[in-house]
Amino acid sequence: MRFRVEPLDVPPSVAARRLGLTPAEFEYRLPRLLSRGFPPADPDTGNYDLEAIDRWRHRRHPHLFPDQAATLTAPPVARDASQVVRQRIAGLRNGG
Repeated sequence: MRFRVEPLDVPPSVAARRLGLTPAEFEYRLPRLLSRGFPPADPDTGNYDLEAIDRWRHRRHPHLFPDQAATLTAPPVARDASQVVRQRIAGLRNGG
């Protein structure tokens, strides 16, 4: 028995099509897309994860896809070192 398998990791031309771009447009826009959190290609295959692309697309519109936005974690934010030091000193003074 044979059945068709739809790959979810696809070459750049298919990833481009998913975004409505030609391969040339995709290549041109890729650096800016990556800077905005677009999922990079797999380092071994060079293919793109279609599900990751779709999640990235939905993340741009959290008011339309709140169920998907809630499952994504926010990027880590650096803490202000001066606040950390103040809190630790205060803790030491209070016996903590």
